[in-house]
Amino acid sequence: MLSGIAGNIFGMKAIRNLRLIDVSLPPAYIRHFKGPHFGNDGIRKMMGVSGRPLTGAVPKPKIGFSAKEHAEVGYETWMGGFDFVKDDENLTSTPFNRFEDRVQLMTKKREKAENETGEKKSAFINISADTETMKKRADLLAEHGWNYAMIDVVVAGTASVMTLRDYCSDLGLAIHAHRAMHAAFDRNRKHGISMQFLAKLMRLVGVSQIHTGTAVGKLTGSRKESTVLADVLREKKTAAVDGMLLEQDWGKIKSAFPVSSGGLHPGLVPDVLDIYGTELVLLVSGGIHGHPKGTRAGAKATMQAIEAWQEGITLEEKARTAKELKGALEKWGHYKPK
Repeated sequence: MLSGIAGNIFGMKAIRNLRLIDVSLPPAYIRHFKGPHFGNDGIRKMMGVSGRPLTGAVPKPKIGFSAKEHAEVGYETWMGGFDFVKDDENLTSTPFNRFEDRVQLMTKKREKAENETGEKKSAFINISADTETMKKRADLLAEHGWNYAMIDVVVAGTASVMTLRDYCSDLGLAIHAHRAMHAAFDRNRKHGISMQFLAKLMRLVGVSQIHTGTAVGKLTGSRKESTVLADVLREKKTAAVDGMLLEQDWGKIKSAFPVSSGGLHPGLVPDVLDIYGTELVLLVSGGIHGHPKGTRAGAKATMQAIEAWQEGITLEEKARTAKELKGALEKWGHYKPK
C-alpha cells in the first residue's frame, strides 16, 4: 500500500509539492491486520489504573546517566506516584548504560517501589535495534517480569514493528511507540505524510500507544491536531474532519492510547486534560525532575494537578493543601514553551 500511494509519485519532476493527509482503510484490507493486542481497557486492567491518565516520565538528561543512575531516577519517579519510567528515543544500549544492565537494575527498583507503594509499576524500555536483536531484548524484558517494550517505530519501520507486535504479544508485552523522526516528513504542511496517517498505520500494525504531542508544550502541533490524533487511536469509528481526516471504521481492531509529552510541567496538566480527557498516557519529565524538591516531589505535584482537574478546582486552590504542587507553581506557573 505504501509503495503504491507514497512511492515514486513523490519523486516525479512534475510535482513541486505533494501531501498524503489520510487514507480510508476498507474492511477487506483491515482484516489482514491484528491491531493492538490489549486495547486501552486491557492496558488499564494490566496496570490497575482507572479514572485518571496513565503517567510516566523520562529520566533526564535523556542520555548520559549510567544504568544505576537511570534506575535510581526511575525509582524516585515511581515513588512520586507515576506508573511508568520511559527510556528516551536515543537510549538503547551504550557502553555506560547497557540494555541488559538497565533491565536488571530497573527490575530491582520496580520490585522495591511496588512493595513500598502497593501499586503496579512498569517502564517503557527501548529495545530498538535490528529485528533479531529486538526479539532478544523483548525476551529479556519478559524474563524480568516486564509488560512493555518500547520501539522507535518510524526508524524501525512498519515491517519490523509488525514482526515485533506478534513476538511481543506472545510474551505478554505491550508496545510503546516513540515517533522519533516523524517530523522529518510530516512537519512541512505542503509536502510529505501527515502524522494522523502515521498514527493510523501504527494502530493498524498493533502498537499499544504512540506519541501525539501536547499542543501546549515544546513540540509543534495544534489543539485540533492533538484531538484528531487521539480520535484516530481511541475511537472505533472516526468521522471526517475537513482537510485532516477521512471516515474510518476500525471493525475489530482494538484501541490504542495517545501519548502526550514534550515540555510539560504540573502547571500545564489541566490544559492537556482539557484536550485529551483522561484516556491518555501523560508523560511529564523535565517538569518533575526540575522541581525544587526533586523528582519524587515533581511527580507528586503532577498527580496533585491531575486531582485538581478531576475535582474541578484551579491549581492554585489545590496548592493550598498540596505543598509539592505549590512548589511547582512557584517555579513554572502556567508557562507554555514558545
